Amino acid sequence: MRYKAARPALLGLLFALSVVLSLVEASFSGLVPIPGIKLGLSNIVTMYCLFCMGKREAFMLAALKAFFVLLTRGLVGAGLSLSGGLLSVAAMLLLKKLGNDRLSHTFLSIAGGVFHNIGQIAAAALILESSAVFYYLPVLMVSGVGMGLLTGMLLRQLLPHLNRIFF
Repeated sequence: MRYKAARPALLGLLFALSVVLSLVEASFSGLVPIPGIKLGLSNIVTMYCLFCMGKREAFMLAALKAFFVLLTRGLVGAGLSLSGGLLSVAAMLLLKKLGNDRLSHTFLSIAGGVFHNIGQIAAAALILESSAVFYYLPVLMVSGVGMGLLTGMLLRQLLPHLNRIFF
């Protein structure tokens, strides 16, 4: 990017896009009868940030998303968002490095979805001081694979268009 302010401005735009996608996703929440399962549309933006801007910006976006959750849903929701988001970005980053950039965005998205749910369950266990929440992990793992597959396929379709807009 040519200008020093371009990266923070782009990060701000990506954060705004992730907020809009979260709000769109919330309007569909009644369609899924299983609690805790969401499409994860805003994770498309986090993955784009990781793949096209870098790890620092991706971690920052995950933290900003958690701050938005703090403002809209409270401290517990923010803690779950932060733990899931940071673990998801860390897992995708680690797998990306281990795979020498040979792993597909879809595979990394699936891993991100699964680790996001693991992070949230771990945080819920700490908050509730109970390991009973881990019984729900298989349901969330299946949803993490499914939603990760969906968001990975969407990212693959959107990536050329986003790159044309932002770069």
